[in-house]
Amino acid sequence: MLAELTVLPAEDGRALGDVLRRRGYSRRLITRLKHTENGITRRGVTVRTVDPVFAGETVLLFTEPEETLLPVPELKVPILWEDGDAVVFDKPPAMPVHPSMKHRLDTLGNCFAAMYPELAFRPVTRLDRDTSGCVLAAKSQHAASRLQRGFVKEYLAVCCGDAPPSGVIEAPIARERDSLIKRCVREGGRAALTRFERIAGNGKYTLCRVFPETGRTHQIRVHFAHIGLPLAGDDLYGGSREDIGRQALHCAKLTFISASGEPVTVCSPLPEDMKKLTE
Repeated sequence: MLAELTVLPAEDGRALGDVLRRRGYSRRLITRLKHTENGITRRGVTVRTVDPVFAGETVLLFTEPEETLLPVPELKVPILWEDGDAVVFDKPPAMPVHPSMKHRLDTLGNCFAAMYPELAFRPVTRLDRDTSGCVLAAKSQHAASRLQRGFVKEYLAVCCGDAPPSGVIEAPIARERDSLIKRCVREGGRAALTRFERIAGNGKYTLCRVFPETGRTHQIRVHFAHIGLPLAGDDLYGGSREDIGRQALHCAKLTFISASGEPVTVCSPLPEDMKKLTE
């Protein structure tokens, strides 16, 4: 990756590291630049991040390309929004975001690699394999650093039972002691807070709009199970699979500030398998 940075008048005399941080470069990326031969240069000479830079100067930034994923052109995932810095996918259920031992060629990463063969896959937001909806991926490390500064996700969930009109679930979440995957509510866990609003219900199931205010693993699934309303299809946490074969959880809205500074809101419609549960 090669980028040109022109120092602005307001940045005159500042340390280069300060300029990079103010422009949204992450600590991790700055470290990579520092440890790459000729990673940061000015007029052909290496520059340290503690060195001052001056208005009008051009600094060149270079890092070695990151490892890419195997492209799978057969994978098709709808795009909800895109600009030169990022893309929001409408991820279907049963598709992991990242490759793993059991999923090497059926992931969103493989789809991204086929669509953008010259780019590394940098998901800014993530979803469980069977959770559907909005996933934001950056097209560069710099864009990823800026996008990670703040985003808000809104989910739609169908739980088993009759949920109240609204509620707040505040309970700490920890890993189950005998499991690498499962989480639980336990004293001493990480603080977690989830708000929800009822949209529709039929006695057997309730469709809720869900606002997680923290981002713990399996947070919505664990919290709804904790109050006796496990998500439909979520057999890991006690939900019935009688009418749906995956957890009924969908990232329906994603709000963020684009890498160019513009506010963006992207929406994904409720999937049919969840919609039919409360019809």
